Amino acid sequence: MIVEQIYTDNAYRNFNYLIACPETGEALAVDPLASDLVLARARDKGWTITQVLNTHEHQDHTGGNDAVIAATGAKLLAHRGAKDSIPGIDTGLAAGDVVKIGRTVELEALDTPGHTMSHICLLSRTDRPALICGDTLFNAGAGNCHHGGHPEELYDTFAGQLARLPDETVVYPGHDYIANNISFTLDREPDNAKAREMLSEAEAQDPHDPIVTTLALEKEINTFFRLHSPTVIARLREAFPDLPDAPTPKQVFVKLRALRNEW
Repeated sequence: MIVEQIYTDNAYRNFNYLIACPETGEALAVDPLASDLVLARARDKGWTITQVLNTHEHQDHTGGNDAVIAATGAKLLAHRGAKDSIPGIDTGLAAGDVVKIGRTVELEALDTPGHTMSHICLLSRTDRPALICGDTLFNAGAGNCHHGGHPEELYDTFAGQLARLPDETVVYPGHDYIANNISFTLDREPDNAKAREMLSEAEAQDPHDPIVTTLALEKEINTFFRLHSPTVIARLREAFPDLPDAPTPKQVFVKLRALRNEW
């Protein structure tokens, strides 16, 4: 399996993806907003785009569908619950469905509500798993819930699915927000040595050659995985004095998400 990460250089700092079978050259385009960049990259690699997948229904992820499909004849895949919000879906996906690319690539669909209620992540069936996670999980952060989502559902996705994936899972998000997200982690957990160590690297990175994290690293630098940290809880209580003495992880997550909305 080949994962080609394409930075769009737009105001939203989107990442688009091509996932290709090295034997056949068939490729899946994920959230190909920058259709010209995606089509050009596929041409340069000698790949044929046969499928387009949207992780969710927001325009900055679906806006390139028509151009890519018109140029390639690709089939469109998305969450089966997005049939009324994403035009032209050929295959609606549910949890456990497998997306096949060429002869060698299999991606398992994960139903990951929270950012929206019809959000799909893709988990590769490879020796070292890769997670194409749209706007559910960012490098050092979590998606917002402003436009059709819910923070408690997002917590359930993090705790019930993402946190249980292998630590070596490679994380491929829908946007480059890593520097700002690490800054938020340090605002919530100033004694997080790993996050402090990474901040200057994140601020200096070239998003065309971005830092790629693993879930093991996310558990060190992403405050939305650090719900038991005494510092996180103590700092949270400063903003929310009514927080219980022993808050549940869900309570901590939801309050963190509320703070991140205004940060």
